Amino acid sequence: MNSLAGKKILITGASRRIGKHLALAAAKAGASIIMHYGHSNTDALDTARQIKELGVNVEVIQADFNDPLKAISTIKDALDQSGDLYALVNNASLFQSIKFLDTSFDDWQKHMNINLTMPFLLSQLFAEKAVRPGGKIINFLDWRALRPGRDHFPYTIAKAALAAMTKSTAIALAPDITVNGIAFGAILPPSDGNTNVDVTKDVPARRWADLMEVSDIFLFLLNAPSYITGEIIHLDGGRHLV
Repeated sequence: MNSLAGKKILITGASRRIGKHLALAAAKAGASIIMHYGHSNTDALDTARQIKELGVNVEVIQADFNDPLKAISTIKDALDQSGDLYALVNNASLFQSIKFLDTSFDDWQKHMNINLTMPFLLSQLFAEKAVRPGGKIINFLDWRALRPGRDHFPYTIAKAALAAMTKSTAIALAPDITVNGIAFGAILPPSDGNTNVDVTKDVPARRWADLMEVSDIFLFLLNAPSYITGEIIHLDGGRHLV
């Protein structure tokens, strides 16, 4: 595995949960981290402190992704003095269990803003700021994106569109920038604490993912050959197969 020393990586939703894990994994590999967060100020400061303790640089940007135009303006201003970026990691996500007929316009718009519009705007911005050649975009998806069903309706549709965008931008930004995705399955229990449903019962692997497996696939794509682009790798224990 190549070192990421000196390479700047922007990770959205990096203050807690998976985003924090990704930020620390990249920092341990030597990367300088530009971490975005939405509302978790205390968590963001704690994560930034842990990154600094690893001996790498960290910048913190607060922006509400439910206001895309304001958020992208804030991030653009913050990046003006940051120099070339090596990677963009579109991790920030809104995940709510809402069925089709229960989906309000506000529900729909929030999921689109956070899960699709911001990755689109950030990818355009990254194309201006990226190291060329060699820049990398990693989009975080969900197994549902490739097999849409009736649960989590606005979330699933937004992630399905992000999967399509992953492939389209891989073509649009070639050959200088690669674009790939990771589709998650059962990684962490819900943040709302609802563990009443056994989400692993339909997973062929019969277990939750190990966070080390998340790190492994993430670091692989950060170091992957530039001949790998437009791929969506499932880290879901085979859930998308059944």
